Amino acid sequence: MHRFLEWHASQFMTKDVKTVTADLNLHDLEALFDRYDFNAFPVMDGERVAGLVTKFDFLKAFIFTTNQVFPHYDNLMKRTVGEVMTKDVASVDVEAPLTRVLELMIKLKARSFPVLNGEYRLAGMISREDLMRALHLSTEEANGLQ
Repeated sequence: MHRFLEWHASQFMTKDVKTVTADLNLHDLEALFDRYDFNAFPVMDGERVAGLVTKFDFLKAFIFTTNQVFPHYDNLMKRTVGEVMTKDVASVDVEAPLTRVLELMIKLKARSFPVLNGEYRLAGMISREDLMRALHLSTEEANGLQ
């Protein structure tokens, strides 16, 4: 288990990250969620991470309000990622220890984080599943199963 203490975000993150732009409509976003089975996509503005759009953000677009008790599905699906995304996003550095990533995930109740390099550019995404894989691997190594 001590190996987990030595590992960094860069070693377990997903490097081939699918991203979206703020002008993507919810219809196309839904198709991406189905196709890739990701919980979140970084929203890019050029080379800068402008936010994160999650399945939860997508679902929030369908909340019934007093102004619109029966929203029209087609109209909602024309809304853009920029209208529903989370703009204030926590991220981690590629060299962040996994212990710190785990701590942040628990504290913020987050499912994943964008991983940024030294130039604050997107290098990957790290998720709960990545941390679970690292914990499992470190336990296997400790027990000589690797």
